[in-house]
Amino acid sequence: MDAPRHGSVTNKEFKLNRNDEEDFWMNAIKSLRNALCGGLLVMAQPLLASPDPAKVAGPDECGECHKNEVAVWRETQHQKAFYELSRKEEAQEIAERMGVKRLKKDAVCTDCHFTLKQEGGDHEAIAGVSCESCHSPAKEWLNVHNDYGGKDVKKADETKAHRQERLAKMDAAGMIRPDDLYALAANCYQCHLVINEELVNKGEHKAGSDFELVSWSQGENRHNFYRSEDGKQNVESSSERRRLMFVTGIALDLEYSLRAVAGATAKAKFAVTNAKRAATNIKKLAAVNKMVNSPELAEAIRIAEAADLKLNNGEALNAAADGVGEQTRAFLAAHDGADLAMLDKYVPGVDKYKGEPGVAQQ
Repeated sequence: MDAPRHGSVTNKEFKLNRNDEEDFWMNAIKSLRNALCGGLLVMAQPLLASPDPAKVAGPDECGECHKNEVAVWRETQHQKAFYELSRKEEAQEIAERMGVKRLKKDAVCTDCHFTLKQEGGDHEAIAGVSCESCHSPAKEWLNVHNDYGGKDVKKADETKAHRQERLAKMDAAGMIRPDDLYALAANCYQCHLVINEELVNKGEHKAGSDFELVSWSQGENRHNFYRSEDGKQNVESSSERRRLMFVTGIALDLEYSLRAVAGATAKAKFAVTNAKRAATNIKKLAAVNKMVNSPELAEAIRIAEAADLKLNNGEALNAAADGVGEQTRAFLAAHDGADLAMLDKYVPGVDKYKGEPGVAQQ
């Protein structure tokens, strides 16, 4: 499939025409109903690999050097949920329907809402969504991350050769660095698109949030002190990075909604909601590529469109999700964001950010 040519895209086109979308979904729901009669269903592989509690160091360890980042994190909903979630009536009702006795012990809840650490022979919830939820468990890379060339060598004095070696070791040990935008953002979508069918259909948990990568990362969750000159300013990501985040977010939303449909076993809220989400994201990605003209995005769209959004199609849908992910990484390798200024009209601005970013500690 050839990449679409450049063209103007209206806000109406980008957000999708409501009547067209409703017509599309009437057909999609019919397809899901018909597919239910197709025999045994192909189950998707589990999507969420929870951090190994034995390898978790904990946010206090990160805070030894990243004081401002951790201080800002403590005021976000990611951490406040550690104290507040179990007291919320809605959470208690979902837990009761799921047969969960303790929210901080059951994987149904801990996989997305808490950070577990091995304490003795048990796993204890020590925080909400924390540093290691996004950057991976730190025990195996923390010391390498902090070593700039010797005990008394400061970061500013690290040699180029040592830095390259240090980063390579960190990558090999499993750290997800901010430069790896795809891997970092994938952690967001694994939870903001709820992938547990029973939790949605039986527990009546929302099938997913209205998560959007730029607006949700640049508000209260922003902790970008590292890139400021004095290390004390919580700076907004560059326009180039925000453009890349915008495209990556749509692509990842598509990838994980495809994976969710692949794992669906019944024509119910989980399957229908995620099928709708996948199809909407295909249209959004196509609208983006009408402006960007990227062969990688064109291929991702072709792959996604070729996989039927129906039950009993798990193998094809998972393969399509893999293909979308591969093309997203290829897109990021081919672009630095400087060539994507045509997207600025659609990238969420400050007025769309979720909450206020925190400030440095005095």
